[in-house]
Amino acid sequence: MVGRPRSETSRHAILRAALDLCERDGYQNVTLKGIAQAAGTGRQTVYRWWPTKAEVMLEALTAFVEAPAGSEDLRTFLLETFRLSGGAVGGVVVGLMADAQSDEAFAVHMRGFIDSRRQALRTVLARTLSADVDLELAVDMVFGAMWYRLMNRHAPVDESLADDVTAMLARLSS
Repeated sequence: MVGRPRSETSRHAILRAALDLCERDGYQNVTLKGIAQAAGTGRQTVYRWWPTKAEVMLEALTAFVEAPAGSEDLRTFLLETFRLSGGAVGGVVVGLMADAQSDEAFAVHMRGFIDSRRQALRTVLARTLSADVDLELAVDMVFGAMWYRLMNRHAPVDESLADDVTAMLARLSS
């Protein structure tokens, strides 16, 4: 017996509700039951399509949060990336990363999401850095600074960080 195909209207409502709830209540406080209620769908619909909250949230991010375009300018790329990491999106991404630490199957999906962002940064850095700078290490350094600040909340992920990282990479290339 084949189940009913996904209703695109229900899918959209569920994904939007997931992000809205996360913004309002924080990632840790969102449940699949709450998502279903907020979306006006049955719990079974959510559970059938997504086995975990992390899967719903990752699909919601992919569907509704546009990644920064491969800007020619490193500072612009970083500003757009860091802007996205603020607010609910940052909370979702940190929550997803935490979930990925204890769920290897989900970690594979999360790596796919992150790899696309790494590739976009790699493209910008390849145009920006001199050939003798290790591109993979530079990507790790940039995103490492962002992740460290997001996870520890000791300093903002903001324009100042974008300026500092851009200046540091310029010095490495000179």
